This record gives sequence, C-alpha cells and structure tokens, in this order.
Amino acid sequence: MEYDVIVIGGGMVGASLARALSGCGLKIAVLESWPLDSKRQPSYDDRAIALAYGSRLILEDMGLWSPLALRVAPIRDIHVSDRGQFGFTRLNHVAQQVEAFGYVVTAHDLGAVLLKDIRSHDDVVLYCPARMISFQIDDAGVRVQVSIDGQTRTLAGKLIVAADGAQSAVRKNLGIGAREWHYGQAAIVANLTPGIGFQGATAFERFTDTGPIAMLPLPDKRYGMIWTVDQRYLDEIVSLNDQAFLERVQRRFGFRLGRFQQAGRRANYPLYLMLAQDIVRHRAVLIGNAAHAVHPITGQGFNLGIRDVAVLAEVLRSAHRSGTDVGDIGILRKYANRRKKDQQTVALVTDGLVRLFTNPLWPIELGRNIGMLALDAIPLGKYLLARQFMGFGGHLPKPSGECFE
Repeated sequence: MEYDVIVIGGGMVGASLARALSGCGLKIAVLESWPLDSKRQPSYDDRAIALAYGSRLILEDMGLWSPLALRVAPIRDIHVSDRGQFGFTRLNHVAQQVEAFGYVVTAHDLGAVLLKDIRSHDDVVLYCPARMISFQIDDAGVRVQVSIDGQTRTLAGKLIVAADGAQSAVRKNLGIGAREWHYGQAAIVANLTPGIGFQGATAFERFTDTGPIAMLPLPDKRYGMIWTVDQRYLDEIVSLNDQAFLERVQRRFGFRLGRFQQAGRRANYPLYLMLAQDIVRHRAVLIGNAAHAVHPITGQGFNLGIRDVAVLAEVLRSAHRSGTDVGDIGILRKYANRRKKDQQTVALVTDGLVRLFTNPLWPIELGRNIGMLALDAIPLGKYLLARQFMGFGGHLPKPSGECFE
C-alpha cells in the first residue's frame, strides 16, 4: 500500500493530524493498536481534557468545533489558591474579550467526534487494530511492517509520524534520546458530582503541600478532577472505597463546590517531564507526547499537542502545494524550528510552577502568596498570563495554512 504520510498512533493527536491533512491531496494512513470502540483505549477514556481558546480556533479551522460544541463546558472564570494560605488569583473571561478562556470535554467525546470525521474522508485509511512491527527509512521513502489480524503487511510512504505516546517506539527506534525528570508523583483523575448548585463555568486550581488539585467544569453538572499525589501514597488512595475517597478529596480541595456526592471511575498515571532531544529525522517527525510530556498543572498537554498538529499540517500542506517531498529533512526542520520555543516554554513554566508550589520553605511560601495577591491586583499581569494559557503565546497557526491574529 502506498501513502504519503503514515501516522503511528490513532489517539487524539494522531487522529487530529490525519484530519488536518485530509483534503489537500495527500494520502494518509493511521495505525492504532487499540480497538477504537474499546473502553480500554487510553486516549478515549472519560477523563477531562482542557481545550484552550486557541485550540478551539484550530479545531474550528479543521471543521471539528461545530459537532464538538454541544459536548463541551466553557471555562469563563478561573480561581487559583494555595491551600491553608492567604494567596489567591481570579481570572475572568470578560477582561480577555473572549467568550471563554477555554473549554472542557471528555476524551471520549473528543475522540468520538474525531474518529467519526476521519472515517468520512477517502484520503485517510485507518488500520485498527494494527501493530507496527518495524520500519525502515531510506532516501526513497519509508516502509512500515504492520501486523493486522495476525498477518504481516508492508505500508510504503514518504513520511512516518510518531504519535504513539510518551514511550514512543518510533522515537526509540530512531535513536532519539529524551531528557526526563520524574516528579515522584502521580495524577489521579475522576469525574465528580458537586454538592451545591452547579458553578457553571468556574475552573479551580488549588495548590497543596503534596501538589495541585484541579477541578474542571464538565457538561451534565459534573467536575473533572486531576489530583496530584505523592507516589508513595498512591496505592493507599487508590484502594479507598468511594466514600473514603471523596472524603480525602474534600480535605484536599475544601468546600467551594459543597460536599461532593459521587465519584466516577478513577484512573491514575505517573507524572514526569520529558522532552525529546530532537523531533525530526529524515522522513520522520515526532508530535504530541512522543515529543514532550509535561505536568498536567494548567492543563497544557493536549493543547501543546494540537499546536504541533497545526504547525506540521501547515508545513506539509505548503510543501505538497509546491511539489516538495513531504519527508525532506529541510521541510521537517521548518516544523522543528517553529515548535521549539513553544514546547520549551510550556515545559519550563509547568515545571517551574510544580517546584514553586510544592516548596515547603516559609520564605518561598510567603513569596508565592504575596505574588498571587499582587497578580490579582494587576490587570496587565493577569492579561499576559491568561494569553499564555489560552494558547496565544506566539503565532497560532491554522492547519489550512494561514495564521490567526
């Protein structure tokens, strides 16, 4: 089978790239090892995904926002606080002159919209479930050996895209190293039912001595919780029954949402910082978690990945229009150069916030609380901070080839 682009990984980032490239004359193959209707598929579970306002614009350009809009909850207010301390900062969407800072959707709903859409495009072929066995790259192109229904097949293409997660087999087989820092923490995620009138569009980021706990508004009067815990206590917390678990969450978060009534299915994963030492090779490129993994503080993970998608799609579409080989290293270096600053900035900011808000030294504690109060009183500071986390830290690309203002 002959393709232009072979995407390894059909999760949210890989599927988004396939959609962003469809319709421009390229033929795309997507390989996904999990059955996409399986509840075990890790990219399409029920966890809450924060979509920055900039990510909404990218999804609009891809034609995905309209079917997704009924499944999201807006974030119009953000409340940031330090547990047991006096510091806090409040952000309101009106000051930013936007409808919302961002939106919250479950990974399941986002995945359903993505997969329904790409299945309707003839230039995208989805192999699922399928497992990559190996691949070879030479001057002429890429050859990927794939296991499908127990049979080995070979797919040929011009470019292989690694969208296969933080433990990317493609990255490792390319010999690309990664810088990693393990926080000794895990994130516990669950959807909770609050006990008072639904707070509508307010997201909470509450810092504690063991790490942040975030509450993101979801449709259906629920909140998506992302709770950072010390790895040493993970087994104990995971083993709690629902009532004991809710009581533990209540002690960490407080009562701004009343007494929590119900917890959905819980999941957990280890937290670490990872940046690939390079994100391109001749005829190969890394996107999403294959290129970077960041702490979930401020909810930047998927937003960083969707900006990878938008830039890569823009670069590949432009190359194809000009008759240039999409696997050419010169073309791929353009992508790498445009993504380097954003990826490093988000990694630096999220890592710095984790270290700042888990430092127990009283001078640091005092300084960060004074800093939050100062930020709350300075409109320009809040404006600049909000712009960064809305995805407007630099030029925001359109997958179709232009740039948002």
